[in-house]
Amino acid sequence: MKKIKVLIADDHPVVRDGLRAMLEMEPNIEVVGEARDGLEAVALAEELSPDVALIDIRMSKLDGVRATRRIKATMPRAGVIILTSYDDDDCVFDSLRAGADGYLLKDVVPEDLAKAIVTVAGGGSLLAPLVLRKVVDQFAHPPPKEGKLRDRLTPRELEVLRPLALGLSNREIAEQLCITEKTVKSHVGSILSKLQVGDRRQAMLYAIREGLVDIQRCDRSPTTIVP
Repeated sequence: MKKIKVLIADDHPVVRDGLRAMLEMEPNIEVVGEARDGLEAVALAEELSPDVALIDIRMSKLDGVRATRRIKATMPRAGVIILTSYDDDDCVFDSLRAGADGYLLKDVVPEDLAKAIVTVAGGGSLLAPLVLRKVVDQFAHPPPKEGKLRDRLTPRELEVLRPLALGLSNREIAEQLCITEKTVKSHVGSILSKLQVGDRRQAMLYAIREGLVDIQRCDRSPTTIVP
């Protein structure tokens, strides 16, 4: 089994040691390097080509936001998860705009951190519940005046949208609804077109804003958003 290569970047050695010990207990994860600051994180990312980089925000020489931006500029397929103690709006939105694929707080439980790494390595995104609320509040705009776009969806498309917004993949949705994965893919394309959104992330925000998904359910663990 191919292991997910992870780079840890944090200016506190105790944090780095704790994360390494935690992640080395996961059979499908391998910590390939540790960085003490943002500049070292960028250099090691280029040298080691990790699948996922766990990056703190407040670091010396180069903060996590700028380190994320540089890593994404040279390695767009590398996943970046911000792992920090800070949840203020500037930190959250600056990180997401820099290209971070996930944003978690350091009180995340080990199983959720492992899930986040697997999700991001697979091309998805994952947000802590508090971060999700901020994103919804900031980016979920009212629907156009010509009427609720929700009314344009067929009953089957609504059935597909709900699990999609909870982070399920096409395969998982197909299994849940007892239809083929090809059919799900077709419905997803139609949903994005009808809702006038560009990707599944925006569809998730729309579904939450329209009450199609109970955001309280998202408070139990980080919310996955698959590509």
